[in-house]
Amino acid sequence: MHWYEDDGFWSDFSGTMFSEHRRERTRELIADSPLLDFPTGSRVLDLACGPGLYLVPLAQRGCVVTGVDLSPVMLERARAACADAGVGVRLVRADMLSHVEPRSYDVVLNVFTSFGYFDDPGDNVQVLRNAHDSLVPGGRLLIDVMGKEVLAGWIGRPQVVELDDAYVVQRDTVLDDWSRLRTDWTLVRGGTAREASITSFLYSGSELRTLFERVGFTKVECFGDFDGAPYDQHARRLIVRGTREL
Repeated sequence: MHWYEDDGFWSDFSGTMFSEHRRERTRELIADSPLLDFPTGSRVLDLACGPGLYLVPLAQRGCVVTGVDLSPVMLERARAACADAGVGVRLVRADMLSHVEPRSYDVVLNVFTSFGYFDDPGDNVQVLRNAHDSLVPGGRLLIDVMGKEVLAGWIGRPQVVELDDAYVVQRDTVLDDWSRLRTDWTLVRGGTAREASITSFLYSGSELRTLFERVGFTKVECFGDFDGAPYDQHARRLIVRGTREL
């Protein structure tokens, strides 16, 4: 089993990855970001949607939203979040390596560093192809990751995340000449500890831009945050956006 197929991992560590603070921050992004300002009625696919942090505010803004995720636990939490908010969202359990809905969406989103999960580099390129094929002509793919250049500016000592009844220690290790990253998590709750490791590919701005162009995207742009700032030495994220022409 690959790490991303382990529902126990998503259940145990989702409190760290998808905190209430991050949920509130996502609502603010949807309200304020020029990169997420989609016209009412836009058909939006949130690929690897997790517990639905983007689904609810997008639906509330009038988008027609579909969330795709492999994890039943994450999809159930997304379903509960949408029900609590009173919004209608289509949820699909599927693997982003194979999920394609030809010419069905105006926008495909892949956020929270959910790209680069697969050990075979060609599989990650296939995810881009699937997204390209799922867009209508003129549709856009937007991917949000921790860029290689950004990571280099802060990676170092372990980080500790405090939860209500536990804490998580996170340790990052660069692998294979800065081509991959391993993150080791230790969840301590009471007298027990739960450990897990995740691995993913690392991309620089130019590398991810090249992959976009390789599968046919045009007008490819890199941004350093959701405010549309340039991808430079002040960047906080690597956000790449490309357009399907035909």
